[in-house]
Amino acid sequence: MAEPPASPRRTRVRAIASSALSLLAFVVVWVGLLAPHMIDNLTWLAFARIPLELLVIIALALVLPWRATRTTAAIAGVVLAVLVLLTALDLGFHEVLDRRFDPVNDWAYLGPAYGVLGDSVGSAGAVGVTLTAAVLVLVVLVALPLCLLRLARVAVRHRRGAILVVTALGTVWIVSAASSLQLTPRTSLAATKAVRVVQDEVATVRAGIKDRQTFSKTLANDPYEDVTSDRLLTGLRGKDVLFVFVESYGRVAVEGPSFSERINTVLEAGTDQLRAAGFSSRSAFLTSSTFGAASWLAHATLQSGLWVNSQQRYNQLVNRERLTLTDAFGRAGWRTVSDVPANTHPWREGTAFYHFDKLYDANNVGYRGPKFSYASMPDQYTLSAFHRLELAKAGRVPIMAEIDLVSSHHPWTPLPRLVDWRKVGDGSVFEGMPDEGESPEAVFGDPDRVRGVYGRSIEYSLGSVISFLQTYGNPNLVMVMLGDHQPHSYVTGRDAGHDVPVSVIAHDRSVLDRISGWGWQAGLRPRPDAPVWRMDSFRNRFLEAYGP
Repeated sequence: MAEPPASPRRTRVRAIASSALSLLAFVVVWVGLLAPHMIDNLTWLAFARIPLELLVIIALALVLPWRATRTTAAIAGVVLAVLVLLTALDLGFHEVLDRRFDPVNDWAYLGPAYGVLGDSVGSAGAVGVTLTAAVLVLVVLVALPLCLLRLARVAVRHRRGAILVVTALGTVWIVSAASSLQLTPRTSLAATKAVRVVQDEVATVRAGIKDRQTFSKTLANDPYEDVTSDRLLTGLRGKDVLFVFVESYGRVAVEGPSFSERINTVLEAGTDQLRAAGFSSRSAFLTSSTFGAASWLAHATLQSGLWVNSQQRYNQLVNRERLTLTDAFGRAGWRTVSDVPANTHPWREGTAFYHFDKLYDANNVGYRGPKFSYASMPDQYTLSAFHRLELAKAGRVPIMAEIDLVSSHHPWTPLPRLVDWRKVGDGSVFEGMPDEGESPEAVFGDPDRVRGVYGRSIEYSLGSVISFLQTYGNPNLVMVMLGDHQPHSYVTGRDAGHDVPVSVIAHDRSVLDRISGWGWQAGLRPRPDAPVWRMDSFRNRFLEAYGP
């Protein structure tokens, strides 16, 4: 028995639904082909352009057999889906790290990023965000091929109209390209974004391969490789030398528009307080090899005297032998110590590459207090425990240490307060403090509040260091205090550069006399006209200044 014919109303509904789906597919593909890589460029003008790639796909659908058209559309859809995902990663990386995503090296950041996300929105929130992202990736990979297949099918069914549209838009595209017609100074009406993205990604991969070869040659050349122990660091013999990294302490901290005044007040007051305690200081800027994250790249750059600006270079470095500052001190007779409260698992490079005699982390310094968002413990506790475990020991040899302070790590809230050093104990004194501060969830919807908590976190970290020197400083203590990188770009703004403050602090004036030729400025606060060095130049200059 034959089915009754569909009613006219049902036929119209189906036609409208089909047209709506086709229009939706067109919009999805159009947006996917034109989506910009930076949030600042996410305006309607970014999409008021003509994507050449879509015209080519439709033209191929009109001339190829259907089987070949279907295959072409499916492959193009998968490629477009991958490009859309790369664009999404670029948007995120520009917002946080002020650069595009590197498909060769940046996958290593996903694990640390998940950890930071958990500290910002909680474990449940991080799991939810991760699952949502995984679902969206799957949707994009499925939806874009289906959208292109639908557009190809519509073009074949409405061949005459499709030819007219492709011809008209193609003509406009050619005229626009030939005349360099632009909607804005950097936005051409004739768009080839997908092609350029493919070219850029291929160029990135090729550059990564070439850089591996270049860096391998650089690794093989070290002017200090054969320097004997008796000619290393003679100007610091008998001194305890601490390299203290203050997380996210960038140039914006001393030159930012909304919070630098308070931070500079801390630095200037700290200069006076330390002078009263017998300490002097000299400051400048170093240009970090990283921005916004990946602190280990900056640490490796300072220690090795090489420009370690990617995970690929870092992996190459730590799997080779290279004289680091730690090695130099170790050869010359110092006990070498690493204190990294952010580490919760064994750190292979600490012994295999840096050759530290002792590694402290979140698990072996006796902390019994609360966690402060990302920070496993307050900076004051880190410094107090280091003094108790190392500096306060009788009959010891001089110590060289790298200490990484993390209270100023994203998300910068909640923060502890400084307490009497005699009451720090096992950290229980900090109980209840996390509940007194603002939660990351409450802060991160407001850019001004984000910048405010960043500034306060730097104030706390700097205050901890200054107070530590006042309390435990001695005539044989030397400290190099510096930032590892600038904070994220939603604090700094665009194109803020990679400079970080650096200070050498010493009680013995002869230590600072050795670097008088550096031209660094007196005090803890570097002014805007202070010298700027690349961070990879520090190792050689430091070893030269304190050599024979």
